[in-house]
Amino acid sequence: MEKVLVTGSAGFIGGYLVDELLKQGYSVVGLDNLSKYGRVSRSFDKNPGFQFIQGDAADVALLEELLVDCDHFIAGAALIGGISYFHQFAYDLLAKNERIIAAACDAAIATQKAGRPLKKVTYLSSSMVFESTDRWPSVEGDERKVAPPLSSYGFQKLAVEYFAIAAWDQYKLPYTICRPFNCVGIGESRALGGTKIKSGNVDLALSHVVPDIVQKILKGQSPLHLLGNGEQIRHYTYGGDLARGIVTAMQHPAATNEDFNLSTAESTSVLQLAELIWEKINGTLPFEVIFDNPYEHDVQKRIPSVEKAKTVLGFEATTSLSEMLDEVIPWIREAISQDLI
Repeated sequence: MEKVLVTGSAGFIGGYLVDELLKQGYSVVGLDNLSKYGRVSRSFDKNPGFQFIQGDAADVALLEELLVDCDHFIAGAALIGGISYFHQFAYDLLAKNERIIAAACDAAIATQKAGRPLKKVTYLSSSMVFESTDRWPSVEGDERKVAPPLSSYGFQKLAVEYFAIAAWDQYKLPYTICRPFNCVGIGESRALGGTKIKSGNVDLALSHVVPDIVQKILKGQSPLHLLGNGEQIRHYTYGGDLARGIVTAMQHPAATNEDFNLSTAESTSVLQLAELIWEKINGTLPFEVIFDNPYEHDVQKRIPSVEKAKTVLGFEATTSLSEMLDEVIPWIREAISQDLI
């Protein structure tokens, strides 16, 4: 049984990732400081193949200790949030995340020098590396050809990729870079320390557009308030599909020293998303919308090429947006009833 260290295991994608690894027969050590959501109950908490460690992913000594008998390392820990975080925590998103990624590389390099080399480090980057692109779809490699991201978060995620490549160049530490696009799923609660944002008559404290819109509609908001003009294009991708893609990239021999966009192939505008959610919750009730001023770093188009992941890894994200919403809406409804969001 191979063993995997996952940092950021209590996060949104991290929960799906640990579950997928356990289902595929891996032994998993999860590390998280619980700073984002606090302690969240997961279905795998009592799985004998899972060990959770509460600790700091920037602690090199702790990482070295946990990596002693690991085969793989998925470096997923980061201070992360929705677009409001890009302003509220602009410095921390850069400084804290730099410390986390440097610690991950330092520990993996030290493990290798000690004669216990990992098979590979799999780094979680972000679609935000393409924040300033002027070409679509975004193809792997474009991140080095277009202007750098304007947000500190996007810039730091690009730096993650440079860390991965530099650790290979100097120390021959094998890597794979995964760029998830717009994760949708369950398990996201109110972020600790996050500032509530007023959207019409509803206060929001979540990090992603899908649960935000679901929450507003469930709370009876009409007309519905949307940021921007509603024409922003996203590729909403199921958390379970992303986890499957990350694990596939981790284990696939052809993924070594490569980078992959992990995403659905389906483009959806924010307005189309809102209309679909409205219909699922309110049926044929008239749909009205008000467009509010967007945030500064609200990217208008985030459209990935998914051909490399399909060709090299045989990976496709197959869960439809409608299927995702059929899972997310009841979860959000229950979370509202328990004052979790």
